[in-house]
Amino acid sequence: MIKIKIKTGDQVKVLSGDHKGSEGKVLKIFRIKNLAIVEGVNMVKKHNKPSSQNPKGGITEKEAAMHISNLSLLTSKGETTRIGYKTVEGKKSRVALKSDEII
Repeated sequence: MIKIKIKTGDQVKVLSGDHKGSEGKVLKIFRIKNLAIVEGVNMVKKHNKPSSQNPKGGITEKEAAMHISNLSLLTSKGETTRIGYKTVEGKKSRVALKSDEII
């Protein structure tokens, strides 16, 4: 298990795979499997059986998880960056290494 520096709510860009270049907000992170779900990226179709709540059933689209290594954090200017840590005023905070801005 690697240390995950991306958190829920971060704006990220996809670096590789079918959805390369797509951007979105991280909705959920699965720390044990090193996966993340990004809003509007890696959409898959799910076939639903008819049930009492959904009597017709049908096909719905939802986001599938993708590996953390394929994602990069975006700065406020919209460029990709790696993440480091600095202690500012006695608190440990995340820092964009490219622009030195606190996240």
